[in-house]
Amino acid sequence: MTDAELIARYDGRVPRYTSYPTAPHFTPAVGPDRYAAWLGQLPAGLPLSLYLHVPFCERLCLYCGCNTGVVRHAAPRRAYAALLERELRLVAGRVGRRRVSHVHWGGGTPTTLPADCLTDVMALIRDLFDLTPDAEIAIELDPTALPADRLAALAAMGVTRVSLGVQDLDPAVQAAIGRIQSYEVTEACAQAVRGIGVSAINLDLIYGLPLQTEQSVAETARRALRLEAGRVAVFGYAHVPWMKRHQALIPEATLPGPQARFDQRAAIGRVLEEEGGYLPVGLDHYARPDDALAEAAQGRRLHRSFQGYTTDAAPALIGIGASAIGCLPQGYVQNATAVPDYAAAIRAGHAATARGIALSADDRLRRAVIEQVMCDLRADLPDLARAHQADPAPLLAAAASLASFERDGLVRRDGGLVQVTEIGRPFVRNVAAVFDAYLNKNDTRPRHAQAV
Repeated sequence: MTDAELIARYDGRVPRYTSYPTAPHFTPAVGPDRYAAWLGQLPAGLPLSLYLHVPFCERLCLYCGCNTGVVRHAAPRRAYAALLERELRLVAGRVGRRRVSHVHWGGGTPTTLPADCLTDVMALIRDLFDLTPDAEIAIELDPTALPADRLAALAAMGVTRVSLGVQDLDPAVQAAIGRIQSYEVTEACAQAVRGIGVSAINLDLIYGLPLQTEQSVAETARRALRLEAGRVAVFGYAHVPWMKRHQALIPEATLPGPQARFDQRAAIGRVLEEEGGYLPVGLDHYARPDDALAEAAQGRRLHRSFQGYTTDAAPALIGIGASAIGCLPQGYVQNATAVPDYAAAIRAGHAATARGIALSADDRLRRAVIEQVMCDLRADLPDLARAHQADPAPLLAAAASLASFERDGLVRRDGGLVQVTEIGRPFVRNVAAVFDAYLNKNDTRPRHAQAV
């Protein structure tokens, strides 16, 4: 079967499966009181991860799907940092002093916070929690917005990994998405963070942007190789103007079609693998063979969260900040998205939880299946059912619908073992969706991004 035929058959709208159940199924039934109870029920000694969300940027890129906005003045940024500190204290008051193995600052652009705010929040985390000796402290950076005092703050915070947003290096594409960022600026940022001792660098690239071509994205990937990052994430642009109104400023006529997107993804992958020596990880990540992410993938220790693919195995992720999502053994929680709503809750002295979902036994089983499919490109259904003390029959029944995938060479099945082939890697979300009990295949609303 040709690529065009595979795209026509399988390129539907399916979740990215950074959680299961996915965020559209969160409801207000899980609120501040339930979240507080869940925190209080965490077993003693259970290690945590922290995610801190900063919803501010220096500019609003037209392609962006994140919860962020442009804030020019220092006062609201300082006020927001104070809210992060108050929420951290609220959480610590519920869970006590815990080990923390991973801290991730995301956004938005976390370095829009003043330098002293960044260091103060990080110092508070160390005061409230016990960071493990090998704890990863990661932060997302905009290479065009890293003044000298923020660079010094990263060093003082003990940052161990940075993620640089590159997206695309073609000037015409950058102009079309409102993100002017030369290669030289990006390279200077990489050199600057290495200069303060941060050797672990991630890059983000995007395909499917306006005016991109197979040749142009391959050239961006080649130039990105010179930055010598340990990891590269290659995301397909999700055009969702019904959710992110600023994306409507991108004329749809300038966007590549499904076949062009598929070819662009493949072109970036060829450059990274054949010219850069990177190994493919899951759906959309690449890592050098000696990087911990590649090692975790090869050892089947890879995990998937709202930050994408990760080596972090902590059983509880605490989300801090507006719109931040947390994952506890009992279920998922999400803070209020709007900063005023988030601020009102935190200032009132309680959690800002606006919605979430409690996990059933079936949810936990299917989440394990979907995570294995997304991370390992395989899942042993009877084995996973046994681990969850469950009947494998519903999973095997769902897997029966993979017959067409198998005929088309996207998966192989051996009894209850499902394996995604290399041909099937671009369609792994479709394979995972087979096991999604919440996904309504007849729902025509555009709730998710295209699979390819």
